[in-house]
Amino acid sequence: MKPIAALSLLAAAAALASCQTEPAPRSLPVAQQPMQQGVEGAWVDPNGIVSTFSSGTFTTRTTDTNQLLASGTYIKTSPTLVEINMTSLVRNTQSKVNCALVSQHQLNCTTAEGAQFSLARRT
Repeated sequence: MKPIAALSLLAAAAALASCQTEPAPRSLPVAQQPMQQGVEGAWVDPNGIVSTFSSGTFTTRTTDTNQLLASGTYIKTSPTLVEINMTSLVRNTQSKVNCALVSQHQLNCTTAEGAQFSLARRT
């Protein structure tokens, strides 16, 4: 084969190869955390105390040292109402608290003594 013909053939092959495009990389879906349903998960009060609801178990801890302040159980009395039976490790007392899930991000609670407080879902 003549050198010019070989060079022309190589140039044509290179030109054809450059016309081919690689498939665009597939974009992967962004992983999102599932939206918590009901009261399951972590909640925080205005003082920064974290309460956690998990499979019928309730705990309250400090944010700075993670010290356990209270623990107990809870039951769902309806899709938006929860009854907590807890023991305060600070006061060594037992109490009952009723909470209403007013939104996926706010839980309004009332103690048996009538004191009210709100918890916000921790993100």
